[in-house]
Amino acid sequence: MSLSIGVDVGGTKIAAGVVDEEGNVLEALRRSSPAKERAAIIDMIVAVTAELAARHKTASVGIGAAGFVSSDRSTIAHGTNLDWTGLNLGQAVSGRVDLPVVVENDANAFGWAEARFGAARGKKNALIVAIGTGVGGALVVDGRLVRGAAGFAAEVGHITSVPGGRPCGCGRRGCLERYASGTALGVNGWELAQFRPAYAARIIELSGGDSSHIKGEAITAAAREGDPAALQCYDDLAGHLGRGLADLCAVLDPEVIVIAGGLAEAGDILLAPTREVFHTEITARRARPEIPVVLAEGGQYAGLVGAADLARQV
Repeated sequence: MSLSIGVDVGGTKIAAGVVDEEGNVLEALRRSSPAKERAAIIDMIVAVTAELAARHKTASVGIGAAGFVSSDRSTIAHGTNLDWTGLNLGQAVSGRVDLPVVVENDANAFGWAEARFGAARGKKNALIVAIGTGVGGALVVDGRLVRGAAGFAAEVGHITSVPGGRPCGCGRRGCLERYASGTALGVNGWELAQFRPAYAARIIELSGGDSSHIKGEAITAAAREGDPAALQCYDDLAGHLGRGLADLCAVLDPEVIVIAGGLAEAGDILLAPTREVFHTEITARRARPEIPVVLAEGGQYAGLVGAADLARQV
């Protein structure tokens, strides 16, 4: 059985694991990420890869990395939260571990794991949307991951949700991730705390009493208690997310939409209003087969599992 190493590189942690052909993680490691230092990040990736390779006979390495990954599946064309724009990450790692290395966008890696082994398994056409600090996506068509001409396909967080709206880190304004991410949830709570503090009292309380530093975790906790202000924050987010998904389906027509990422942990608090808006806004809703919107199943290792499986297929 062919084994591959998957590495999931985040802003605060690096997770790596040995993955078999069925998507099982045979051994996993987790290390804090030196996110601000390019050389230190490479050193850490090499270290965890070498440690796993010393204990398992592996044939390849897949790295899931935040940012725009070129079609060569090795170069970071544009880094987002990490300092590695222009870095040929695959080459930098492969030369030190003596294994072939494939680099994938982290959302593509996560999405592939869901398509192969998770909530979209058995489906040939799937849209996977990862909602965390930002909004990322992966698209599977006819059973194949769609990367696009330059390697930048499925950056769904950067479709326009509000023309001329909130500024986005990509340089544009009004992108979906500025209204439908974990960061956006915090902004929704902050606005309520500034302008309707009595209404947002529970959110402020759970944020340590500081209305200027509203935490998304506090909003989720308050929403689970049934707090109306917190539920409104989620409803506002779900409105943008549901409409965005409906717009994407007008072009992509998937069999299933999988919601992944940290915000998915809110469960029905997020899913119920999102589904309601989505089913109202989608085109030809009475004529087309239902497109279910479901939660991801891959868990904490989905990113490294997807990266490892994609590397195995090269």
